[in-house]
Parts: sequence; structure tokens; C-alpha cells
Amino acid sequence: MELTTPAKLAFGRLGFGSRPTEHAAFVELGDTDEARLRAHIAVQLDPGSIDDSETNRRIAQAGFSSVDLDRSDLWRQFVRDVDDETDPSTPLDELRLLTMLRATHSKRQLHEVLVDFWHNHFNVFGDSTVVRSMIMRYDRDVIRANALGNFRTMLGQVAESACMLYYLDNYVSTVAGPNENWARELLELHTLGAENYLGSDLGQADVEGFPEPVGYVDEDVYEATRAFTGWSVAHGRDEDPDDGTFLYRADAHDRFNKRVLGQELGPDQPDLADGRMVLDLLATHPGTARHVSRKLCRRFVADDPPDLLVESAAQVFLANVDAVDQLRTVVEHIVLSDEFAVSWGAKVKRPFDAAVSVLRATELDLSFAPDDAPSQAFMRSYAGMGQPLFGWPSPDGYADNSGYWLNTNSVFKQWRLTNALLASSNDDGRYLVDVEGSTPDDAGSAEELVDYWTVRLLGEAASDESRVALVEFMGQGFDPSFDLGRDDETQERIRALVSTILMMPEFQWQ
Repeated sequence: MELTTPAKLAFGRLGFGSRPTEHAAFVELGDTDEARLRAHIAVQLDPGSIDDSETNRRIAQAGFSSVDLDRSDLWRQFVRDVDDETDPSTPLDELRLLTMLRATHSKRQLHEVLVDFWHNHFNVFGDSTVVRSMIMRYDRDVIRANALGNFRTMLGQVAESACMLYYLDNYVSTVAGPNENWARELLELHTLGAENYLGSDLGQADVEGFPEPVGYVDEDVYEATRAFTGWSVAHGRDEDPDDGTFLYRADAHDRFNKRVLGQELGPDQPDLADGRMVLDLLATHPGTARHVSRKLCRRFVADDPPDLLVESAAQVFLANVDAVDQLRTVVEHIVLSDEFAVSWGAKVKRPFDAAVSVLRATELDLSFAPDDAPSQAFMRSYAGMGQPLFGWPSPDGYADNSGYWLNTNSVFKQWRLTNALLASSNDDGRYLVDVEGSTPDDAGSAEELVDYWTVRLLGEAASDESRVALVEFMGQGFDPSFDLGRDDETQERIRALVSTILMMPEFQWQ
């Protein structure tokens, strides 16, 4: 079954690629392609309405030890009471497997795409101390819980999370020794964006629009730093508890007056008030609306998204700043736009998207259990593709543009991963990807085999040029309409054919 452009967008842009078994269900969503896409979007934007019990069954069966632990238990087991038999990286290792499992098997595909997006937006380096132990909670209770919710709510929870407080060193920021890392990235990456940074030469009062400035300067970073002094983590200092919870240290907070984005923060504010006022200012600033909207448009529409769409999405963002489903409304506006409808092929898959789309297209049934050898082998091969999950050291997150990923190394590593998957077998000797069982008996000639597998994997027929090359490979000099049979040599060529199709440019598009 060939996929239309709306179907390709539904599976490949709003999810991590199509499963052949899902195609017929998409057709049943409406009488026209446009109606089907709108119906698909409506369902995906309401993930709670989607029965994902099969994915939950897989998660339970995998036997993760940290997936359900709350913040205090994670801290106690993997930070505070670590002994020689405890690996502090267990939550990180399990979250990497869990993330692959959900992206591959979950029916809530758009939600998984957005979780990936927000992890990159609020990036923390998973392999750093404390983050590796607490990241399961960061994923579950901060990112995943707010991916379609309210931006200010998520921003506040990020600011109070042990992962971010440790990653950007704010847990040691005090009035006697302020640390700028969190405040600078908060403005430059998480909210206003570098596009609204006006440099180090201007004073706050010199910025256009002051006291409602259009952007920020270094002085705003310094003042925001002071506002977040004392925001820390309970890690057993002096009389403090040692359970990893958020802790405000009033004695470490700069209690004097401050000015951020033209707004005066008076002296001796109530506990946490300074920092929360800064978050309020940032979450409602037009610059933040445009920056966040541009990144969402880049993820869903094009590397260089149309300015008109970015601006209209920003207006939706601002009009819904207090709505509990603010981000859902912004995403809906973007993916129902005319620009989205004609954007197929404007994006190229990053390694994570590519790897998961191969798993989904071949319907490879990896368990992703911590003790499953094929799953572990897959994760090792995947890590070499250049986008290890939660493995970007700097706060800006992985790049979301085609130019960054279209390089020889990434393509070569994807080719190796694809070939390894097609060649991998179970303990009983059966291939993990059942190419033989998936090839219909009535597809016997080189032409029939090529046509079947290109449509199954690409959702469309190959171009004339590609089809000729693939048929010549499969036919090996025989008449392309001649039935090749199913001897071992033909079976191996079919597997090679599948691997080749999965590396074609058409498979790399989003």
C-alpha cells in the first residue's frame, strides 16, 4: 500500500516512522487524505485517550529496576547509599532502553516525539554525576508529564529539578559565590534565545522598549543569577536532609533589590519569589514565544521555518500562557498549518529518528530489557551513530538541522547498524528481522520483490532510476520477470535488498 503525503507526515513527522500494519488503520480515519491527517492529529494530541497497554506490558516485562522509583528512592539508592554493588548509572542506562522501547512500540507517537524535543530543549548531560542517577525522574515527572502542558509549569519544574540544578551548578550558587551557568542558559537557550541577546555593550535601560525590553543584555544575566541564589538540592549539608529534594537556602540567597528585563524585584522578597518572578517574566515574553515557536516549527516543518508560521505560532503561545494545555495548542496550530501539509521531504532524519524508523519499518521485536543481549548489542551500535541518548555534553542539545547530520560518519554508522540488524539472529539461529516470512509467496521475480519491498519500507514505489538499479541487483543477470525461487542465495539477496532500501535517500526523509 503506497502512502500519500498526509500519511507520510502522520507517520514520519508526527512519529518515528510507519509500521506496515498501521497503514490500513490510517485509511479508515476519514474519506479524504486531509480528513485522515486531521483525525490522526486530533487523536495523537490526546495521548491519554490512546490505549497503550501493550507498551506498558512490554515495559513491565523488561524488568527495569528504577522506572517507578520516586525522587527520594532514586537519590537514596543511586546517590546517597551507593556501594560497590550499585551502579549509579543504572537509571540512565535503563532510561536509554526505555526511551527506545517507547519510541519503537508506543502508539502515542507524537507524545514521544515531543518528549524527545523537550529533552533537547532542556538538555542535561546524562553521564554527569547525579544527573545519571536522577534522570529517570527528570524524564518521567518533568519532561514527559509536561510535554503537552503549560510552558511556565514545565520551566518551573526544570528549574527545581536535581538534574538541572546539578548540571548547571546552581545548587552551589550563593550570595557569596554566585554561579551564572543556570541563569545564562535559562535566557540564552530555554526562553528568550540567543536571537534576543543584544550584547555586552548595552545597559538594561538602553534596550529598545525599556522597561519592557525587546531582548536581554549581560546585566540581565547577572541580575537573574542573583535571583536564583539559594536554589539548591537537599544533599546532607549541615542540618539539611539528604534526599535529593529541592531545597531553598534562605541564608544563601541574595536578599537585595534586583532588576531583570526592566522589572524591579524589591529587597527581602518572600522565599523563592525572586526566581519565580524571573520565570514569570521569561515565560510571558514575546521573545520567548518566538524562540520556542521557531524551534517547534523547525522540528515539525523545516530546518528554516517560514517566519509567518513562527509568528502566528508565537501569538498562539502568548494567547494561551495561562492554559494548562498551552503547548498542545501551539503544536496543534503548527501541524494543522498549510506549511506543515506541504513540508514532506523538508527534513532529514537524525540518527535517533533513523534508528527507530528502521525498527518500526522492519517490525523488529527487540525487548529492550537490561539483560537482553540483542537489545544491548543494538544500543551499542546505535550509540556509535553520533546521537547517544542523553549524551550531548553542552546545554544546547542535539542539532535539529539536516546539514549537521548529513556527513559520511553518520551515514556509514547507520549503514553498519542496518546491516547488523538484518544479520542478527536469536539463540535458536532465527533472524531477528523475519524478511523471509514477510515476503509474500506471489512476489517471486526481481521486479516483484523490488516493488513489494520498496512500497513496504518507503511507503511508495522507487523512482525509475532506483528501481532499475535494484532490479538489476536482485535479478543478477536473469530476466527481471523470471521467478527466482527461494533458495538460500536468493534469500540472502532479499535481505541485502531490504538493507539497501533502508539506506536509500527516500528513507532518510521526514
